[in-house]
This record gives sequence, structure tokens and C-alpha cells, in this order.
Amino acid sequence: LSYMKTSNQYHSLLDSQIRILQQNGCRSDDWSKVKVAEGFDPSRCLNTVFSGNVRIGDLKGSYTDDSGVTIKCGISNAYIHNCNIGSDVLIINVGDYIANYDIEDNVVIKNCGKIHMEGESTFGNGTVVAVLNENGARSVTIWDKLSAHVAYIIALYRHRIAAVKKIEQMVADYSEKIRSDRGVINHNTVVINCRHIKNVKIGPFSKLEGVISLSEGSINSCKEDPVFIGPGVIMDHFIVCSGSLVTESTLIDKCFIGQGCVLGKHYSAENSLFFANCAGFHGEACSIFAGPYTVTHHKSTLLIAGIFSFMNAGSGSNQSNHMYKLGPIHQGIMERGSKTTSDSYLLWPARIGPFTLVMGRHYKNMDTSSLPFSYLIERNDESVLVPGINLRSVGTIRDAQKWPKRDRRKDPNKIDQVNFNLLSPYTIRKMFEGRDLLLRIKSVAGPVSSSYTYNNMVINSESLERGIALYQTGIDKFLGNSLIKRLENTRFKSNNDLQEKLTPDKSSGNGEWVDLAGLIAPQRVVEKLLNEIESGKIASLGAIEEEFRNMHKSYYEWEWIWACERLEQEIGKPVSEFTVDDVRDMVEKWKKSVIDLDKMLYEDARKEFNLSSRTGFGIDGGEDVKKLDFEQVRGDFESNSVVSAIQDHIRQKDSLGNELIDRLNEIK
Repeated sequence: LSYMKTSNQYHSLLDSQIRILQQNGCRSDDWSKVKVAEGFDPSRCLNTVFSGNVRIGDLKGSYTDDSGVTIKCGISNAYIHNCNIGSDVLIINVGDYIANYDIEDNVVIKNCGKIHMEGESTFGNGTVVAVLNENGARSVTIWDKLSAHVAYIIALYRHRIAAVKKIEQMVADYSEKIRSDRGVINHNTVVINCRHIKNVKIGPFSKLEGVISLSEGSINSCKEDPVFIGPGVIMDHFIVCSGSLVTESTLIDKCFIGQGCVLGKHYSAENSLFFANCAGFHGEACSIFAGPYTVTHHKSTLLIAGIFSFMNAGSGSNQSNHMYKLGPIHQGIMERGSKTTSDSYLLWPARIGPFTLVMGRHYKNMDTSSLPFSYLIERNDESVLVPGINLRSVGTIRDAQKWPKRDRRKDPNKIDQVNFNLLSPYTIRKMFEGRDLLLRIKSVAGPVSSSYTYNNMVINSESLERGIALYQTGIDKFLGNSLIKRLENTRFKSNNDLQEKLTPDKSSGNGEWVDLAGLIAPQRVVEKLLNEIESGKIASLGAIEEEFRNMHKSYYEWEWIWACERLEQEIGKPVSEFTVDDVRDMVEKWKKSVIDLDKMLYEDARKEFNLSSRTGFGIDGGEDVKKLDFEQVRGDFESNSVVSAIQDHIRQKDSLGNELIDRLNEIK
């Protein structure tokens, strides 16, 4: 009872207080077991039965609801068993009873059925969630502060047997540490019109209203970012983190719901993990790993046995995770930024590369992980891949811009470390792979082929050539960005000055990079962390999370190390031999790549304003009315905020490149 002002200040009831309680219809088999705080007002208890050991605060103050109705604090029409109740608490109209709970100061419990503890509980901690593989082979054990990155390691790094077992043991130890036979409703919480709450730990400033049933769970709310659990909700074996909303008859079974999530409108989820800023409405989730910003809005959408992040699922999206042979053992991986259109279907096992748009139904197992920013299209029962085409989509850029703006987390302690960068060593590495892969496919099949086959997919020759060019453009843009960032606000007198500035201070960013469900980091740094977990050097969940925070903070330092290594490969010499001409050439490539991509985005945006897009506007008029109606609703093309931003971006980047070239020209 760390927050209860009256803790350790209770005394036995006075005879005069007992008489007032009895006159008010209150009863107890043993009044000696009821202890009260100094200043306790017995007139504020009406028609209440007390049993077991009960402590009650001063019950002063009042509660005013959102409609402005004020009720004095106190306890009335309730059955209280074995509870500690703080000050300024309102408990009114409890149909069954409240048992074995510590209720802190400023709590409101109104019109509820039963709130109780049965035996001991770890409040959802230690629940085993069968993600990805329904048979449980990739299960993640959840705890109060589970991050997407720890969950990623547990679920997908099964080859690191010792590290995974040690993390699981840490979670088990934490769960046992908080095991208790007493529940808690923390301070400033409001619980109204809820039917049944059993073995639930409720954090401060939570609001629960109209809940049907909560069982074996934790609601980890905070003052800065309260949790709301709304009407019709049924949850069993769960953890809900700060800033999340679960409402509108949502059904939850064995799930972790991270910070800033919204689940509502009859959503149904079982054996699933939802991390920062996920949103689920109407549809269904089964055994999914929903990394940050996984969004599904439609009633007919089923997400099953897959890992997703920064993903938007279209209506009727569906996947299959078994072949009716050995059961639901198959899994799917959709890397960050992927989308599915309406009525899409994927047969697991499959792996879809970053920022890929999936259209249609695909009945073969495929892997596009080395071909990011693609379209995967169904055409005449074939799966057709269009590599790199999503790089020139204005929708992709809009997504990247909106994610940081839609971060709902207000908790000062953010559990998930989220990197929003569209172009990073993770995605650019895949562009290198994609460019080289397409060149190999072309060389093996010959340049005269009209189409190519790769991993159960068809790639048309025109698409292949365009994909090579688009990947190169993306590579040039990223490397140029990193180069210019490294050289900003610096003046040079010689090539030696230039080389010294470009030389990395460390080597931690070298090699492959991975996306740990939102956190982008060098693989060797992740492996080092796992080694230290196995050796016992890192021995707590808090220390692991601190390492992930450090990785996130070090991103830009490590990004240059990786970019420098790739620049050396592209230019064909070590950085110690770079000259002003080499850097100037790279900047010119960068300027061209930025402008070329922005022009593609500009033309893609223009499609939203063409004549066919005006269909349905100006319903009862001619062309002039149609044009005017369209402009009132959608705006003028040139004044559109996205279009204006593209034009400004072209001017800014052109100016930035010229400014660096001017500084380079100072070198004799």
C-alpha cells in the first residue's frame, strides 16, 4: 500500500463509531477485525457487510463524474471481505462482493458485480503465448514490461538455446517475485459498471467501464498515459500496458497488449502479442506477433501465425498456416512496412520483403525478402513480382511520415525502441541484395528473355530492368544522405582533412543489420548481447532492455560505419584514399537520385487528381461542377500538402548538395 496516506495509522473502531455503522445498516461478525484511520467518518458507510480483516481510510472528499454529478466518498450497498481501503474512496452498489484486495486512495468503484482474488496469482505474468506456431514451438512468456525486441529474440532466435532459456528463466523469476494472494487497485482508478474482475492487478489512473469479465491479468496504467478498458470486454490471461484502449466487446485470451494500442469494435485475439501503437478493429488475430504499428480495420480480416510490423491489412486479408497434414505448424514473415490489399491471401510458410504490397491470392510458398519495396500481384493464377516499384509510390512516403506523428505513447518510459527510418542499413542492405539478385537472374536466363522465374514468382523483363535502376537509385540516395550528414558544418583544407572526417571512429556498425520488430541494429551487436546473456554478464531483464535502449541511441553513429563500408565498395577504394572528386561524384549521384525519386513521387501523386479520380464528384452537375466539387473536397493538386512537400524537398536537397560541393571546391 505504498500510495495509501493512511498506511500503518489504523486503530480499532470506537464504540460510538460501531453504533453509527450499525444504525446505517452495516454489519460485521467481528468488529474488532475492522480497523480505521484517524478521522474516519462512520456516517459515510451505509448498508455494508464487513468480514475478515478490513482496513478503511478516512473516506473524506467527493467524486465528480464527467457529467458534473458529485457523490460524497464512502462505502454503501457493498460486501467487503479482507480488504484494505485507502482514503477518499467511493465504493457504491457492489452486487456480490470485493474480496482480498488492496484499494488505494482516490479509487471509485461503482455499480459492479464481483471483484476478488482466488488463491495466488501472477496477474498474467508468466503466461505462455503461442505466437507464430500454434503448436507452441515459438511460445513467448509475457511479463509486465515485455518489449518487442525481447519477444523477437525469444520467438525467432530458437537457435540460441542457452540465451533464450536464460531470458525465459528471468521472466519466470519475475513472475514468481510478484506472485500474491492479494489484488491491488492503484490510486486514482475508476471502476464503473463492471461485472466480474478476478485476480487482476489494476495500475494507477486506470478507467474500467462496462467490462464483462477480466481474469488473471495486469493493467499497467500510469498518470501520464492511463489505460481504458471499455464496455463488453472479456479478457483472460493478459497484460495491458500504458496508454492502451481495449473496448467495444473485444475478446482477448492469452495476449500481451503493449503501449498505445487500440483494440475495439468486437476485435478478437488469442495467443498474440501486440506492441507499440498497434490497432485492431472488427477482425481476428490468432498466434500473431504484431510488431509496432500493425493495423487491421476490417471485420473479414484474419491475421494468423505471422509476424508483422508497420503493416496495414486490407479487408478480407487471410493466411493459411497448415497444409492439413501435420497441423498448424507453418509460419509467415511479413517484414516492416508491408501491406495487403482487399481479399489478399498468402499460403504460409512465406516471407515477404520490407515495404511490399501484396495484391490477390497466392497459393505457393515464396520468399521476397531480398527484393524490398515490391508489388506482389496475382495475375492469371500466377504470382507476379514487380521489384522496387514501391519506392516511387507516394503512399509509401506518406506512411513513413505519418508513423512518428501517430505515436500515441505518452508514458515517459517507452518500452519499445522504434526506428521510423524508411531507408536504413536494414532496407538498403536488401536493396544491394535485390540489385545483385536481379543482375544474376538476368545473366543466367539471358538478356532476351521476356520474363524470369524466381521462387515461384514471375518477374517480367521490363520490371526486372526497372527494379535494378530503382534499387540503385535508393542506394545512391541513402549513401549520399549519410555522406552529407557526416560532412555537414565542416570545412576542409585538403584531401587529408576530408579523409580524416570520413574515417569511422568504431567498427560496431559493420556487417549485416537486422530489424528486431521496430529496433534496427547491427547483427553483431545483437549477437554480442546474446553472448553476454549466455555468459551471465547480463543477468536481468532490466539490463537487457537497457542494452536495447543503447542500441537505439547509437543508431546514427553505427549507420555511418555501415554506410562508409558500402561507399568503399561502391567507389572501389578505402576511405583513406577518397579524394574530393570521389565525394563530389557521390554527391552528384545523390542529387540525381533524390530528384529522380521525388519526380516519380510527384507523378504518382498526380494520379490522385486526374479525370478518373473525379468520378462520383459533382453528382448533379456538369464538368465545371465536378471540378469545383472535387477541389472543395480534395483540394488543388499544386496546393496539396504532400505535393508541396515534394517540391520543397527537391529544392532543399538540391541546395544542400550544392552547398557541400561549394565547400569541397575550397580544397586545393
